Amino acid sequence: MNKAQLIDAIASKSQLTKADAKKALDAFVETTSGALKTGDRVALVGFGSFSVNERKERTGRNPQTGKEIIIPAKKVVKFKAGSDLSSTVQ
Repeated sequence: MNKAQLIDAIASKSQLTKADAKKALDAFVETTSGALKTGDRVALVGFGSFSVNERKERTGRNPQTGKEIIIPAKKVVKFKAGSDLSSTVQ
């Protein structure tokens, strides 16, 4: 499902216009991104939670040359599915 299909599904389930559904989805994405950027955790009970984890610097290997390289530390977004979502998918 891509963004346009998600907007269509939200609009039909919530009886909103497609424009309003797009605004709602964009607001959710923007708000969630902003919260994660400041280090907050976003939890939707039953659905799941978004958080930011920090990966440490590590040693890797260039697959073409076999030479060791240093992979720098970075922050990554993590999603953990909630119990309702997990049971729905199974």
